[in-house]
Amino acid sequence: MLLSCVAVDDEPLALGLVSTFIEQTPFLKLTAAYGSAVAALRALHDPGAAPVDVLFLDIQMPDLNGLELARMLATPAGVRPRIIFTTAFTQFALEGFRVEALDYLLKPFTYHEFLRAAERARAWFERLAPGAPAGAAPELPPAEALFLRVEYQLVRVDFADILYIEGLKDYVKVYRRSEPRPLLSLTSLKALEAKLPAARFLRLHRSFIVHLDRITALTRNTVQVGGITIAVSPQFKDEFQRLLDRWT
Repeated sequence: MLLSCVAVDDEPLALGLVSTFIEQTPFLKLTAAYGSAVAALRALHDPGAAPVDVLFLDIQMPDLNGLELARMLATPAGVRPRIIFTTAFTQFALEGFRVEALDYLLKPFTYHEFLRAAERARAWFERLAPGAPAGAAPELPPAEALFLRVEYQLVRVDFADILYIEGLKDYVKVYRRSEPRPLLSLTSLKALEAKLPAARFLRLHRSFIVHLDRITALTRNTVQVGGITIAVSPQFKDEFQRLLDRWT
């Protein structure tokens, strides 16, 4: 499957980078690149224009921003281009998902991150292809990150970067491999637990969730993540025992 793509960004360097990433991805085809959302809108609304599958779209642009363009393209699913936002601003993440964006790439992003978003797009279109189960709604591969509200912005946290999470009544502290200081977010541990993939995270205590791949040692009653030892609460002993049985 070859997906036709359009890139939109008012920064020439950023537009060139996204265009290059598209061109070096075998299942993507760059059909056009625009330096403004106005130019892209004009081209996309041209009755003679070829269909576009994926729109790689910056958000902060003059005259017409990416979110406004996305809303103007809100035609029935399967007709409009699917959108992958490319932006340096985390505060637009929630609004981005409200317009049903397939993904949200934070600048500067690597080709690996770009490719992961492109794979999500391919998976979406493959579910629409002839031969897909009748009536099956397109599904995306499992998410690889979540967004946490930290002070006045939304911060992307990759699941792979998390060491463990500590609950503090109305707050959580998220400890990561990439940063020495934890993120402090106004949410409950229970609410955050519901957003984490169960195959990769385990709650061991009323105040702690650990990333299973970050466990460096364990006993019958504790786990060690780096230099931190976390006790297993009685209410989570059964789940922990299943983990022990699987690993021993």
